[in-house]
Amino acid sequence: VYPQYWHSKGLHAHVYFEAAAVVIAFILLGKMLEEKAKGNTSSAIKKLMGLQPKTVTVVHHGGHQMEMPIASVKVGDTLLVKPGEKIAVDGKVSTGTSYVDESMISGEPIPVEKKQGDKVFAGTINQKGSFQFTANKVGGDTVLAQIIKMVQEAQGSKAPVQKLVDKIAGIFVPIVILIAILSLIAWVVLGGDNSFTQGLLALVTVLVIACPCALGLATPTAIMAGVGKGAENGILIKDAESLELAKKVDAIILDKTGTITEGKPEVVSIKWKNGAGEKELSDMLFSIEQLSEHPLAEAVVRYFKAKGVQTITLDHFESITGKGVKVAYNGNTYFLGSPSLLAFENISIEPALQQAANDWLAKAQTVVWLADRENALAAIAIADKIKQTSVEAVRALQQEGIDVYMLTGDNQFTAKAIAEQVGIQHYKAEVLPAHKAEFVKELQQQGKTVAMVGDGINDSNALAQADVSIAMGKGSDIAMDVAKMTIISSDLSKIPKAITLSRKTVATIKQNLFWAFIYNVIGIPIAAGVLYPFTGFLLNPMIAGAAMALSSVSVVTNSLRLKWLKL
Repeated sequence: VYPQYWHSKGLHAHVYFEAAAVVIAFILLGKMLEEKAKGNTSSAIKKLMGLQPKTVTVVHHGGHQMEMPIASVKVGDTLLVKPGEKIAVDGKVSTGTSYVDESMISGEPIPVEKKQGDKVFAGTINQKGSFQFTANKVGGDTVLAQIIKMVQEAQGSKAPVQKLVDKIAGIFVPIVILIAILSLIAWVVLGGDNSFTQGLLALVTVLVIACPCALGLATPTAIMAGVGKGAENGILIKDAESLELAKKVDAIILDKTGTITEGKPEVVSIKWKNGAGEKELSDMLFSIEQLSEHPLAEAVVRYFKAKGVQTITLDHFESITGKGVKVAYNGNTYFLGSPSLLAFENISIEPALQQAANDWLAKAQTVVWLADRENALAAIAIADKIKQTSVEAVRALQQEGIDVYMLTGDNQFTAKAIAEQVGIQHYKAEVLPAHKAEFVKELQQQGKTVAMVGDGINDSNALAQADVSIAMGKGSDIAMDVAKMTIISSDLSKIPKAITLSRKTVATIKQNLFWAFIYNVIGIPIAAGVLYPFTGFLLNPMIAGAAMALSSVSVVTNSLRLKWLKL
C-alpha cells in the first residue's frame, strides 16, 4: 500500500501475501483435524433400533397365524416366535418352551430357559425352541426402547469440552491486538523522526510474529500423533476428548462378561470316577450333548470335538425338564445333568468326585454330572473363563491409584468369586443396564472422572454416560459405536497403556502450548521495539514471519516425538 510513501522515508516495502496464506492454511488445518476427531455415535441408535424385527407372526383366535408389521402389534396380542427369530415386543410366555439369548439385556452369555409365565423382552433372540407369548409392552414402552432412549439422553447431555487452546487463544488474540496498537501509539508519541513509519512497522511485526499458528497446531498435531500411536498398539481412539480425559480417570468400571472374562462358557475341567471307561464315556457324553438343546451343551460339544471324540448312536434319549437328560446305551441307563437330578435318582458320588465339584463350585463354576443308575461317573466343570491378562490389568490400574469396580448381571456368588480371583474389592451383582448408567452417575456426582469398559449392548447407555468409554473389540457393534475408545484385541492390559498414552499426549500438548506461549512472550516485545532504545535493533517483519513459521515447525516436531513413545 502506497509504496512511494515508504520509499520516500528510506524504507523498502515488503509484501506478506505468503504469511497471510500460511496463517489461513494453518488455522484451517487445525480446525479440519479437530472436526475430523469429533467422531459421532448416532449410528449406534440405528443399530439398536435394528434389533427389532420389522414383522411379527400374530396368532389370532382359533390358531390362525398372520404376519403383520411390528407397528400394528397391540397389548394383549398373542405372538409366535420361531427358532432363531428376534422377539419383537415385551411380554409373557403363554405356551411352549425355549432358551432365549438375553445378552443384550443382562450381558450374560448363557441363554435363559423360558416356559409358561416367564417374561420375554424385545430385541432378545430365541434359540432352538418355539413358543407363543402375550404382548404386554409395545412401542416406546419396551426395555429395548428404554435402552435407546437412555443412550440418546446420555449422548445429548454431554457438554463439549472447552479446549485449552481455545481458552488461551481467547485471551491471547485480543491482548496481541492491544499490544500492536499500543506499540504504534508509543512510537508515534516517543519515536521522534519517522515515528509513524516505525510504529506502523512495529504494529505489523507484532501481528505477524504473534500469529497463533503454533497455538492452533499445538492440540491437533499432538492428538493425531497420540491417536496414531494408539492404533499401533491396538487401541482405537475416536475423538480427542476421550484421549485428553483418560489421564484424569480415577474410577474405572469393568463389565464382567466379555471384558474380565472370555464371554462364552467353556469346559475347564473333567474328573472321572476311578475305573470309569473314559474313552467310551467320552464318546457317549459327546453324543448326548449333540442332541441336547441346553446352552451349556455347546461348550461340552466344542471340548470333545477338539479332542477328536467319535459320535455313537444312542438307543434312547429323554429330556428331563429343568434337570437334565436320561439316555439308554448298550442296555444301560445313563443320566447327564444337575446335582438335583442325581439326588432325585438317589445316585451316589464318591468323595474324590464330590470334593472336586465343591472346589469348582467355590470358584463359581457350573458342574454337570454324568452317572449310571447307581454311581456318578464324571463331573464336568463349565465356566466363563477369566482372561489371562485381566488380573495383571486390574493390578496395574490399582497401582495407578484408580478405583476399579466390577458390575455384572450375574448372581452375587459368581460376582464375588470372579472379583476375588482378579483382585477387585468393589463389585455389584444382578445389575440391570439402567442401573449401570445410574452407578456411573453416582460416581460422577462424587467428583470422580469415570471410565466405563464394556462389550455388550447392555453396556451402551453406561458407556454413553461415562466420561471415558472403552469397548472390547470382540463385543457388539453398538458398544463399539457408542464407546470413544475400542480395544481391538479385547485385552484389558491395553487400558493402562491407553491411560499412559493419554498422559503423554496431554503432556505434549502442554509443552507445545508452553513453547508457543514463551516464543510469543519473548518475540512480541522485541517486535514492538522494546530493544530499540538500548541497542537500536528493530525486528524486520520478514524475520518475524520466519520466526512464526519456525514456531509452528517446532510444535509439529515435538508432537511427532509421540511416535517413538514406548507404552
